[in-house]
Amino acid sequence: MIYSKDDFKLMRKASKLAMMTLDFIDEYVKAGITTEELDNLCNEFIVKNGGISACKGYSGYPKYTCISLNHVICHGIPTDKRKLHEGDILNIDVTVIVDGFFGDTSRMYKVGKIQPIAQKLIDVTYQSLWDAILAIKPFDPLNKVGDVISKTISKTGFSVVRDFCGHGVGRRFHEDPTVLHFKNKYSEEPLKPGMIFTIEPMINVGKPDTKTLSDGWTSVTKDHSLSAQFEHSIGITDKGVEVFTITDEEEKIYGKFLDKWN
Repeated sequence: MIYSKDDFKLMRKASKLAMMTLDFIDEYVKAGITTEELDNLCNEFIVKNGGISACKGYSGYPKYTCISLNHVICHGIPTDKRKLHEGDILNIDVTVIVDGFFGDTSRMYKVGKIQPIAQKLIDVTYQSLWDAILAIKPFDPLNKVGDVISKTISKTGFSVVRDFCGHGVGRRFHEDPTVLHFKNKYSEEPLKPGMIFTIEPMINVGKPDTKTLSDGWTSVTKDHSLSAQFEHSIGITDKGVEVFTITDEEEKIYGKFLDKWN
Protein backbone atom coordinates (compact mmCIF):
# COMPACT_ATOMS: atom_id res chain seq x y z
CA MET A 1 0.00 0.00 0.00
CA ILE A 2 1.29 3.45 -0.94
CA TYR A 3 -0.08 6.38 1.03
CA SER A 4 -0.21 10.08 0.16
CA LYS A 5 1.16 13.06 2.06
CA ASP A 6 -2.38 13.80 3.27
CA ASP A 7 -2.59 10.23 4.56
CA PHE A 8 0.66 10.79 6.44
CA LYS A 9 -0.97 13.72 8.25
CA LEU A 10 -3.80 11.47 9.43
CA MET A 11 -1.33 8.77 10.40
CA ARG A 12 0.50 11.29 12.58
CA LYS A 13 -2.68 12.01 14.52
CA ALA A 14 -3.48 8.37 15.27
CA SER A 15 0.14 7.56 16.07
CA LYS A 16 0.49 10.51 18.43
CA LEU A 17 -2.42 9.23 20.52
CA ALA A 18 -0.88 5.74 20.67
CA MET A 19 2.43 7.25 21.80
CA MET A 20 0.72 9.48 24.36
CA THR A 21 -1.11 6.47 25.79
CA LEU A 22 2.19 4.74 26.50
CA ASP A 23 3.50 7.94 28.10
CA PHE A 24 0.34 8.20 30.20
CA ILE A 25 0.47 4.65 31.58
CA ASP A 26 4.10 4.89 32.72
CA GLU A 27 3.33 6.28 36.18
CA TYR A 28 0.89 3.43 36.90
CA VAL A 29 3.36 0.62 36.20
CA LYS A 30 4.11 -0.29 39.81
CA ALA A 31 4.10 -3.40 41.97
CA GLY A 32 0.60 -4.35 43.08
CA ILE A 33 -1.41 -3.15 40.09
CA THR A 34 -3.02 -5.79 37.87
CA THR A 35 -2.49 -5.97 34.15
CA GLU A 36 -6.25 -5.61 33.69
CA GLU A 37 -6.19 -2.34 35.62
CA LEU A 38 -3.44 -1.08 33.31
CA ASP A 39 -5.49 -2.18 30.31
CA ASN A 40 -8.57 -0.30 31.51
CA LEU A 41 -6.56 2.83 32.27
CA CYS A 42 -5.13 2.80 28.76
CA ASN A 43 -8.58 2.46 27.24
CA GLU A 44 -10.00 5.29 29.34
CA PHE A 45 -7.20 7.55 28.12
CA ILE A 46 -7.68 6.51 24.49
CA VAL A 47 -11.43 7.17 24.56
CA LYS A 48 -11.05 10.45 26.46
CA ASN A 49 -8.72 11.67 23.71
CA GLY A 50 -10.94 10.77 20.77
CA GLY A 51 -9.67 7.31 19.84
CA ILE A 52 -10.84 3.73 19.83
CA SER A 53 -8.82 0.66 20.79
CA ALA A 54 -8.11 -1.41 17.69
CA CYS A 55 -7.29 -4.51 19.73
CA LYS A 56 -10.63 -5.11 21.47
CA GLY A 57 -12.59 -7.56 19.33
CA TYR A 58 -9.89 -7.93 16.67
CA SER A 59 -10.17 -11.59 15.59
CA GLY A 60 -11.84 -12.16 18.94
CA TYR A 61 -9.12 -10.58 21.09
CA PRO A 62 -10.76 -9.78 24.47
CA LYS A 63 -8.87 -6.73 25.80
CA TYR A 64 -7.89 -3.18 24.82
CA THR A 65 -4.12 -3.67 24.83
CA CYS A 66 -1.55 -6.47 24.85
CA ILE A 67 0.55 -6.69 28.02
CA SER A 68 3.38 -9.21 27.91
CA LEU A 69 5.41 -9.97 31.05
CA ASN A 70 8.86 -11.49 31.43
CA HIS A 71 8.96 -14.63 29.24
CA VAL A 72 5.83 -13.65 27.28
CA ILE A 73 6.95 -12.57 23.83
CA CYS A 74 3.77 -10.88 22.62
CA HIS A 75 -0.05 -10.86 22.72
CA GLY A 76 -0.25 -11.25 26.49
CA ILE A 77 -3.87 -10.88 27.63
CA PRO A 78 -4.42 -8.51 30.58
CA THR A 79 -6.08 -10.15 33.58
CA ASP A 80 -7.26 -9.29 37.08
CA LYS A 81 -5.39 -12.36 38.32
CA ARG A 82 -1.88 -11.06 37.57
CA LYS A 83 -0.44 -8.29 39.70
CA LEU A 84 2.90 -6.72 38.86
CA HIS A 85 5.80 -7.72 41.10
CA GLU A 86 9.14 -6.11 41.87
CA GLY A 87 11.61 -7.12 39.17
CA ASP A 88 9.05 -7.72 36.42
CA ILE A 89 9.63 -6.43 32.91
CA LEU A 90 6.69 -5.95 30.58
CA ASN A 91 5.76 -4.77 27.12
CA ILE A 92 2.59 -2.75 26.62
CA ASP A 93 1.36 -2.74 23.03
CA VAL A 94 -1.23 -0.13 22.02
CA THR A 95 -3.04 0.32 18.72
CA VAL A 96 -5.63 3.06 18.36
CA ILE A 97 -7.97 4.16 15.60
CA VAL A 98 -8.40 7.89 14.93
CA ASP A 99 -10.20 9.18 11.82
CA GLY A 100 -9.90 5.78 10.17
CA PHE A 101 -6.13 5.40 10.68
CA PHE A 102 -4.35 2.96 12.97
CA GLY A 103 -1.49 4.09 15.22
CA ASP A 104 0.55 1.14 16.54
CA THR A 105 3.41 1.22 19.04
CA SER A 106 4.81 -0.63 22.04
CA ARG A 107 7.55 -0.23 24.59
CA MET A 108 9.09 -1.93 27.60
CA TYR A 109 8.49 -1.02 31.26
CA LYS A 110 10.28 -2.00 34.45
CA VAL A 111 8.82 -2.68 37.90
CA GLY A 112 11.30 -1.44 40.48
CA LYS A 113 14.81 -2.90 40.40
CA ILE A 114 15.32 -5.51 37.69
CA GLN A 115 18.04 -8.08 36.98
CA PRO A 116 21.10 -6.87 35.01
CA ILE A 117 20.35 -9.38 32.24
CA ALA A 118 16.84 -7.93 31.93
CA GLN A 119 18.23 -4.41 31.63
CA LYS A 120 20.72 -5.54 28.98
CA LEU A 121 17.89 -7.21 27.06
CA ILE A 122 15.78 -4.06 27.13
CA ASP A 123 18.70 -1.88 26.07
CA VAL A 124 19.79 -3.98 23.10
CA THR A 125 16.22 -4.54 21.90
CA TYR A 126 15.66 -0.79 21.84
CA GLN A 127 19.03 -0.26 20.15
CA SER A 128 18.19 -2.80 17.44
CA LEU A 129 14.95 -0.97 16.65
CA TRP A 130 16.69 2.36 16.23
CA ASP A 131 19.64 0.87 14.39
CA ALA A 132 17.16 -0.42 11.80
CA ILE A 133 15.22 2.83 11.58
CA LEU A 134 18.34 4.92 11.08
CA ALA A 135 19.87 2.52 8.55
CA ILE A 136 17.09 2.38 5.97
CA LYS A 137 16.40 4.91 3.21
CA PRO A 138 14.11 5.11 0.16
CA PHE A 139 14.57 2.26 -2.34
CA ASP A 140 16.64 0.12 0.01
CA PRO A 141 15.44 -3.49 0.05
CA LEU A 142 12.96 -4.19 2.83
CA ASN A 143 15.09 -7.04 4.18
CA LYS A 144 17.71 -4.50 5.25
CA VAL A 145 15.58 -4.12 8.39
CA GLY A 146 16.21 -7.74 9.37
CA ASP A 147 19.87 -7.56 8.38
CA VAL A 148 20.53 -4.61 10.69
CA ILE A 149 18.59 -6.02 13.64
CA SER A 150 20.35 -9.37 13.31
CA LYS A 151 23.75 -7.67 13.24
CA THR A 152 23.00 -5.74 16.43
CA ILE A 153 21.67 -8.77 18.29
CA SER A 154 24.40 -11.14 17.12
CA LYS A 155 26.88 -9.28 19.32
CA THR A 156 24.90 -10.08 22.49
CA GLY A 157 24.28 -13.83 22.45
CA PHE A 158 20.52 -13.17 22.48
CA SER A 159 18.19 -14.33 19.70
CA VAL A 160 15.68 -12.74 17.33
CA VAL A 161 12.16 -14.21 17.30
CA ARG A 162 11.31 -15.49 13.81
CA ASP A 163 7.65 -16.48 14.28
CA PHE A 164 6.30 -12.91 14.49
CA CYS A 165 6.99 -9.88 12.33
CA GLY A 166 6.27 -6.26 11.62
CA HIS A 167 3.54 -5.31 9.16
CA GLY A 168 2.05 -2.64 7.00
CA VAL A 169 -0.33 -0.33 8.85
CA GLY A 170 -2.44 2.69 7.97
CA ARG A 171 -6.10 2.41 7.03
CA ARG A 172 -5.96 -1.20 8.20
CA PHE A 173 -4.47 -2.78 11.31
CA HIS A 174 -2.39 -5.28 9.33
CA GLU A 175 -1.51 -5.13 5.65
CA ASP A 176 1.48 -5.55 3.35
CA PRO A 177 4.42 -5.49 3.64
CA THR A 178 5.54 -8.26 5.99
CA VAL A 179 8.58 -6.99 7.90
CA LEU A 180 10.94 -9.75 9.05
CA HIS A 181 13.34 -8.89 11.86
CA PHE A 182 15.96 -11.52 11.11
CA LYS A 183 18.50 -11.75 8.29
CA ASN A 184 16.69 -13.11 5.23
CA LYS A 185 16.54 -13.20 1.44
CA TYR A 186 12.76 -13.11 1.18
CA SER A 187 11.80 -9.46 1.56
CA GLU A 188 13.70 -7.77 -1.24
CA GLU A 189 11.03 -5.32 -2.42
CA PRO A 190 12.21 -1.70 -2.49
CA LEU A 191 11.13 0.75 0.16
CA LYS A 192 9.03 3.25 -1.78
CA PRO A 193 7.93 6.69 -0.60
CA GLY A 194 4.43 6.36 0.83
CA MET A 195 4.95 2.95 2.43
CA ILE A 196 3.91 2.72 6.11
CA PHE A 197 4.81 -0.21 8.34
CA THR A 198 5.89 -1.24 11.82
CA ILE A 199 9.31 -2.33 12.97
CA GLU A 200 8.91 -4.30 16.19
CA PRO A 201 11.82 -6.62 17.03
CA MET A 202 11.16 -9.29 19.65
CA ILE A 203 14.38 -10.44 21.29
CA ASN A 204 14.90 -13.39 23.66
CA VAL A 205 17.70 -13.94 26.16
CA GLY A 206 17.62 -17.62 25.22
CA LYS A 207 16.57 -19.43 22.08
CA PRO A 208 14.14 -17.91 19.53
CA ASP A 209 11.60 -20.73 19.77
CA THR A 210 8.03 -19.75 20.67
CA LYS A 211 4.92 -21.43 22.02
CA THR A 212 1.34 -20.15 21.89
CA LEU A 213 -0.71 -20.96 24.98
CA SER A 214 -4.17 -22.52 25.06
CA ASP A 215 -5.87 -19.10 25.04
CA GLY A 216 -4.84 -18.86 21.38
CA TRP A 217 -3.04 -15.55 21.83
CA THR A 218 -0.30 -15.51 24.46
CA SER A 219 3.08 -16.38 22.93
CA VAL A 220 5.92 -17.34 25.28
CA THR A 221 9.54 -18.41 24.97
CA LYS A 222 9.78 -22.20 24.93
CA ASP A 223 12.77 -22.12 27.26
CA HIS A 224 11.09 -19.57 29.59
CA SER A 225 13.88 -17.05 29.00
CA LEU A 226 13.10 -13.35 29.19
CA SER A 227 11.82 -11.56 26.09
CA ALA A 228 11.58 -7.89 25.13
CA GLN A 229 10.02 -5.84 22.33
CA PHE A 230 9.87 -2.25 21.12
CA GLU A 231 7.72 -1.05 18.23
CA HIS A 232 7.40 2.06 16.11
CA SER A 233 5.17 2.83 13.12
CA ILE A 234 7.22 4.44 10.37
CA GLY A 235 6.70 5.87 6.90
CA ILE A 236 9.06 6.10 3.95
CA THR A 237 9.40 9.62 2.52
CA ASP A 238 11.18 11.02 -0.54
CA LYS A 239 14.29 11.70 1.52
CA GLY A 240 14.24 9.24 4.42
CA VAL A 241 12.06 7.90 7.21
CA GLU A 242 9.33 9.45 9.34
CA VAL A 243 8.68 7.85 12.74
CA PHE A 244 5.01 8.46 13.48
CA THR A 245 5.06 7.12 17.04
CA ILE A 246 8.27 8.90 18.09
CA THR A 247 8.40 10.20 21.66
CA ASP A 248 9.39 13.74 22.57
CA GLU A 249 12.67 12.47 24.03
CA GLU A 250 13.44 10.44 20.90
CA GLU A 251 12.68 13.47 18.77
CA LYS A 252 15.40 15.38 20.62
CA ILE A 253 17.93 12.59 20.07
CA TYR A 254 17.07 11.28 16.61
CA GLY A 255 14.91 13.95 14.99
CA LYS A 256 17.78 15.50 13.01
CA PHE A 257 18.36 12.17 11.28
CA LEU A 258 14.73 11.72 10.22
CA ASP A 259 12.42 13.28 7.62
CA LYS A 260 8.84 14.54 7.86
CA TRP A 261 6.80 14.31 4.68
CA ASN A 262 5.21 17.75 4.37
